[in-house]
Amino acid sequence: MKNIFSGALLLFLLLQVPHAYAQKKVSGKIVDGNTKEAIPGATIKCTMKDCGSYCMSNGSGEFTMHCDNCQEFSISSVGYSPLVIKPSAYPGNIFEIFPVHNELQQVVVSANRGEGVKRSLAPVAISVISHRLLQDTKPISADQVLNKVSGVNMVNLGNEQHQMSIRQPMTTKSLFLYLEDGIPIRTTGLFNHNALLEMNMAAVKSIEVIKGPSSSLYGSEAIGGVVNFITLAPTAIPVLKVGAQLNNIGYRRTDLGSSFQKGKWGFATSGYYASKTNGYLEYSDFHKATVTARIDYAVSNKTKLVNSVTWLDYYSDMSGGIDSAMFASRTFKNLHTFTYRKVNAFRYRSTLSHAWSENSKTSFTVLYRKNSIGQNPAYRVKDDYRKQGNVYVGKKDLAHGEINESRFSSYSVIAQHKQDLTWKKAVLTAGGSIDISPSTYDASYIRIKKDTLTKKYINYQDTDSVLTNYNTRLNNYAAFLNFEFNPLEKLRIVTSLRYDIFRYGFDNHLRPSSFSGSPDTSSRFHRFSPKIGFTYNFGGSAGIYANYSEGFVPPQVSELYTGVKVPQLKPSTFYNYEAGAWLALFRGKLTADFSIYQLEGTNEIISVKLDDGSFANQNAGKTSHKGIELGLNASPAKSISLRFGGAYSVHRFVDFTEKGVKYDGNEMNNAPRWMHNAELWYKPLFAKGLRIGLEWQHIGSYYTDPKNTARYEGYHVINFRAGYQLKAIELWLNLMNVADNYYSYVTSKSAFGYSYQLAEPRNFNLGMSYDLGKLLKKQ
Repeated sequence: MKNIFSGALLLFLLLQVPHAYAQKKVSGKIVDGNTKEAIPGATIKCTMKDCGSYCMSNGSGEFTMHCDNCQEFSISSVGYSPLVIKPSAYPGNIFEIFPVHNELQQVVVSANRGEGVKRSLAPVAISVISHRLLQDTKPISADQVLNKVSGVNMVNLGNEQHQMSIRQPMTTKSLFLYLEDGIPIRTTGLFNHNALLEMNMAAVKSIEVIKGPSSSLYGSEAIGGVVNFITLAPTAIPVLKVGAQLNNIGYRRTDLGSSFQKGKWGFATSGYYASKTNGYLEYSDFHKATVTARIDYAVSNKTKLVNSVTWLDYYSDMSGGIDSAMFASRTFKNLHTFTYRKVNAFRYRSTLSHAWSENSKTSFTVLYRKNSIGQNPAYRVKDDYRKQGNVYVGKKDLAHGEINESRFSSYSVIAQHKQDLTWKKAVLTAGGSIDISPSTYDASYIRIKKDTLTKKYINYQDTDSVLTNYNTRLNNYAAFLNFEFNPLEKLRIVTSLRYDIFRYGFDNHLRPSSFSGSPDTSSRFHRFSPKIGFTYNFGGSAGIYANYSEGFVPPQVSELYTGVKVPQLKPSTFYNYEAGAWLALFRGKLTADFSIYQLEGTNEIISVKLDDGSFANQNAGKTSHKGIELGLNASPAKSISLRFGGAYSVHRFVDFTEKGVKYDGNEMNNAPRWMHNAELWYKPLFAKGLRIGLEWQHIGSYYTDPKNTARYEGYHVINFRAGYQLKAIELWLNLMNVADNYYSYVTSKSAFGYSYQLAEPRNFNLGMSYDLGKLLKKQ
C-alpha cells in the first residue's frame, strides 16, 4: 500500500513539471506615451485562447503576471487607446499607451474634485487642453492655448498679463477661478486678474476648463469659469530636457526640466527664465523666472505623499494702452517711462493620500502661499492740468500717481474622502477646507514730472504722503459634498453642495477717509452653493446633459474697504441654467459637443454717485448672459486632424445704474457676440516626427463703452506652427499673425477717450530642445 501511494505521488509531481516549465512570468511598467508618467490601475490580460490570466498595474505602473502560454497580451486603461503586444517586442519592459483621440472619452479630473471620470459622464461644459496639444503648440503664454477652447477669450495685455472672458465680457472682475491641481492659485477676496502670470507653464501637463458656475465644488469666484492647470508628475522614464527659444520682437526664453523615479521616490523639476527687451513698443520690457519642484514618496502600495513647491519672480514695465490718435496714425510711443508691476510668489503643497480599498480613498492637503504685488501703476497717473467747468486749471508739467503693494500669506488645509458604493454605481465625495490668509496693503502718493512737449511722464518724486495703509484677516471655512448615481443604466445624476463662511477683519492704520478707507471693522458672509445635473448616454456615441447651478462672489477687500466710509456690500449671486449634448460619428473620427446656457447675475457691485458728488460701491447691478457654444474635432485621415471651437453670446445690463448713468437694456461693453478658433494639423506618415499646424482666431465686434455709443470691429488673426522631432532633438517655428494684421486685443472708451491694447505684429518664434534623458536611457 505504501509503495502504491509513493508511486502515485511521484506520478503527480512528474505531471506538474511540464506545467511549471510552461508557465511564464511577464512583468513590466505601463507609462503614458506622451508624458512618460506611470499609469496605475491599467488592466493587463493574456489574449491567448483558454488563458484567463490578468492583473492590474500598481501605483507605480508596475505589474507582474503569471500565465501558461503568454505570447501576447493586451493593456487597457480608462481614457487610453488599448494596446495588444508581444512581450518579446519590448525588451525594456516599458510599455507605452497613448490617450484616446476621441474628445468624449477623455478623462477629466476637475468635474468632481480630482477623481477622474470620462468627459461624457460629466454634466458640465468642460474642455481639455491635452499634453499633446501643449507640446505641439509650444505656447509662450497661456492665452495661446486657452483661446482654442470654445467660448474662451483670454486677452493678452502683454508680458503674460491678461484679462479673461468666459461667459462674461472681457473683464478684470473676480468672476474666474484659477486652480493648480484643483487648488486656487490665490486666496479668495484678493483676486487679481493677472493671476495666471504666476503659473509655471513649463510644469503644466494639461489644462481643464469648466465653463459656468462651479461654486458648489470649488467655492466663490468660480462664476464665468474655472481653469485648472494639471502639473507634471515624476516620470517612469528618466527625462532631462533643456530648451531655448527666441523671437524677432525681443522675446528670449530658456527652459530646463528633469524627472525620474528611483524605488519609492519620484522627482520632477521644471522651470524657465523669460525676458523681453527692445520690443515693438518702448518701455515694455519684462523678465520672469519660475521653477517648480516635486517629490513623490510611495509609503506603500496604498499610501502616497506628494510635495510640490513653486517659486516665481516677475517684473514688467507697465506700458498701458495707446490712444486713438496713435492707433490711427500707427505712430507708437509710450508716455509712461517708469511705471511697473513686480510679483513675487511662493506656493508649497503637501498631499497625503491613502486608498483604504479599491472603492475608498482619503486625501489630506496642507498648503502655504506667500505673495506680493508691487506697482507703480500707469492707470493711477492723472494730469494736474484738467478742465474744471468751462476753464482749465492746474499745471501742465505736473501729474499725480501712487506706488502701492499688496501682500498676503495663506495657510490652508483640505481634507477629502471618496467612497464608491455598490448601490446604483454611486460615488460619494465629501470634505472640508480651512483657509487663513492675513494680508496687507499700502499706497503712497508720488509727484510726477511731465514733459509738455513730448507729453511723456519722465520721472517722479517720492513724498511722505501715505494714501492707504491697512491689513486684513481673511478666513474661509468650507464643507462640500458631491454625490453621483445611476437610477437607470444610461442615466447618471450628479448633485453637489458647498457651504462657505467668510470672515474679514479690517484694521485701518490711518484715519478713515475717502482715500484711506473705512474705520476698523469686521464683515461676515456665508452661502450655500448647490448644483444638480444629469447625463443620459444613448449608447456611447451620443448623449445629452443638463444642470442648474448657483455661484457667488463675496466683495473683494479693495471693494469693501478702500475708499469706503461704511462697508455694506453683500456677495454677488449668479444663477445658471445649462443644457448640452455630445456626438461621436465614424468610430470617433468626428466628435461634437454643444452647450447652451443662461446665466443671471444679481447684487453685482457698482459705483453709485451720492448726493454730495462722491462715489460709493453698492449692490445694485443685474446682468444677463446667454450663449451657445460648439466644439468640433475631426480626423478624416491618420495624418490630418481638424478642430473648431466657437461661441455666440449676448451679455446685457438688466438693471444697472452706475455713477448716475442708467444702462438698462444695453449690451455690456467689451462683449463680442461672436468668437471662434479653428485649427488644422498635418502630421505626415512618411515623415515621422513632423507636424504642421494652421490656426485661425476671430473675435467679433463689440461696444467699447456701456452707453453703447461706439464699437470696435474685432479682428481676425492667422497663426502658423511647424515642428520636427528627431530622436532626442526637437525644433519648432511658430509664425504668429501671419498676415501682419493690425488690431487691438481689447479696446475701451471712457471719459478720457479711447484706449487700445496694441496686438503684436507678425513675429516668428524659433526654438529647440534636447532630451538628455534619452541618451541616459540608452546607456
